[in-house]
Amino acid sequence: MDELDQRILAALAADSSTSTSRLARRFKVARSTVQARIERMERTGVIGGYTVKLGDDVSVRRIRATVLLEIAAKATAAILQRLRAMPEVEIAHTTTGRWDLIVQVAAATTQDLDEVLDRIEEIEDVGAFESMIHLSTRIDRAM
Repeated sequence: MDELDQRILAALAADSSTSTSRLARRFKVARSTVQARIERMERTGVIGGYTVKLGDDVSVRRIRATVLLEIAAKATAAILQRLRAMPEVEIAHTTTGRWDLIVQVAAATTQDLDEVLDRIEEIEDVGAFESMIHLSTRIDRAM
């Protein structure tokens, strides 16, 4: 990746809906150059996809929690497969230390969140389990 690729990537990370025409004008290159570079970055996996960031009026109505899981040895793949099937699971990280997985979940109500937590806790090979409900966001560099 050269400097232009990095600049295009940074611009898309800030606003993935920016048009190739706008990027071309911004970086003073042909639109076809920007399009070709974006397509190459998508093809090679540098760009893994695009997403929508919900506005405050929508995301505030979602209750989020971080779930810390201790899992049985060699059960990671099977547990991640089960977590992927749950639409409420937004993010899952493997980690070092006491906890093996850190999972972020979101639900519309506390009752829905409680049901999701119960489903996660019931997954085979999940041992110790701890959840923390998010109260307010003080820093979000993705915004």
